[in-house]
Amino acid sequence: MSCEEHSDVKIIKLGHHLDVSHPVHKAMVFMNKRLQEKSNGRMKLAIYPNAQLGSERESLELLQIGSLGMTKISSGVMANFAPELEVFGLPFLFRDREHRFKVLEGEIGKELLNASTGQRLKGLTFYDAGSRSFYSKKPIRKPADLEGLKIRVMQNQAAIRMVKLLGGSPTPISPSELYTALQQGIVDGAENNPPTFHLTRDYEICKYYTLDEHTSLPDELVIGTPVWNKLSNKEQKWLKEAAVESTKYQKEIWREAELEALEEVKKAGVEIFRVDKDKFRAKVKPMYEEFAKNPQLKTLIDKIQKTG
Repeated sequence: MSCEEHSDVKIIKLGHHLDVSHPVHKAMVFMNKRLQEKSNGRMKLAIYPNAQLGSERESLELLQIGSLGMTKISSGVMANFAPELEVFGLPFLFRDREHRFKVLEGEIGKELLNASTGQRLKGLTFYDAGSRSFYSKKPIRKPADLEGLKIRVMQNQAAIRMVKLLGGSPTPISPSELYTALQQGIVDGAENNPPTFHLTRDYEICKYYTLDEHTSLPDELVIGTPVWNKLSNKEQKWLKEAAVESTKYQKEIWREAELEALEEVKKAGVEIFRVDKDKFRAKVKPMYEEFAKNPQLKTLIDKIQKTG
């Protein structure tokens, strides 16, 4: 069962695929502590890391039928359940980190967290997953350097389109198979945030990291509505507050993890490039025109660009 009662204590099961050293897992542990404090021990989480209860996709399906309470999901995957979230796949959508947080923590963020309730999935908060940048076996200083390179991307239409426009050859591969694919030359590089680049040890093969920071796809903490609707108003309030507080905590430790990861990969011999983002931005302009054909996404993009 996803939500169990043990002698007046309500326990919600939370399964995710991250390692216990990941800032998001640490934030969930923090959330559990705050939830127990707020509820005077009447509510707590049972956290299962490392995909013990299934992949991202399987966890979402378990949430929908009420067999699992909560999970963490990339907004890139979540876009399959709430098309509005596709907006995060648009390269260079946010001006900077501050702009991103204003959007995620404001009215737009609230709207997007509720966009999947029709699919029996309710977002509680967003976690920072930084910005994604390219890493490769060859230096990438300008878009032309991507030409002919096979780049691993998520199974996400926007990521595939972006790499094509930049001149690369997008290759969707599951995260667990990426290291071997790089080793065997199936792909020449990939794109991700600094902590993931470091934790996956992809830096052992890819010695060049280009900080173009093209997309910022936040993680989303999701609860299944079958479990959410069984909670009393008070219990919902405790859980929501604990989730939001864990976001503030995660934001701080994520920043530290980013800086630490960049230091560590540098020590391991990775060359880091800070590039002219405008050259990359110009190449992906057609994506803005394509997204704008969808009136809902166009309104959303306009709102995001006007924020702050």
